[in-house]
Amino acid sequence: MKDLRGRIIQTSLELFESHGFHGVTVNQIVEASHTSKGGFYHHFQSKEELLFVIHDTFITYVLKEAQAANVTHTSPVEKIQSIVQSFVGVFDLYKPHISVFYQESNYLKPVYEEQIKHKRDVFKTMVFDVIQEGQQSGQFRKELPHEITGMAILGMVNWIYKWYRRDGKYSIDEIADVFTDLILRFLLPGPPTDEYLNHMLHVPFFYNVK
Repeated sequence: MKDLRGRIIQTSLELFESHGFHGVTVNQIVEASHTSKGGFYHHFQSKEELLFVIHDTFITYVLKEAQAANVTHTSPVEKIQSIVQSFVGVFDLYKPHISVFYQESNYLKPVYEEQIKHKRDVFKTMVFDVIQEGQQSGQFRKELPHEITGMAILGMVNWIYKWYRRDGKYSIDEIADVFTDLILRFLLPGPPTDEYLNHMLHVPFFYNVK
């Protein structure tokens, strides 16, 4: 039965990617996954619940990995690296799920949308908290507003789904290394040099914040 559930999810991912959520019927999913309607409804109450499960799978994974990073590491520097590495990795591990998420998320029922939003908010708060923890301990730059900094990290990583290809020039691990390096370089403290400031069009407002 567990294999059947996975087969239904995988089949629906392929169909939703090709034809869209409303372009696919339960009958088509049943036929393509070589099951019956009884088999389908044993695992999913509706096509809408199936779409929710697809969304929930990768969001739950990212959240669990972030929670594990908080438990495993004591340093916010190590925590943010672990969170970024697993966050970037999800775009390879669950690439079809994420494609369907961005393509079809408008069709989630409110009850499912609320659950997804809750998990995304929990993950966002965890990223914010790690940044604040690093700022309070002096390991991260204190002058950066933590909310903007956190949203910058989330936005930068989330955009991977637009351009990442498994057959591309760089592997997902190499991409994760680049993102981790970029994020650490703007988080770790160090006063801006005169040479650096001379290259800027204007001095950012937060450099005056103590």
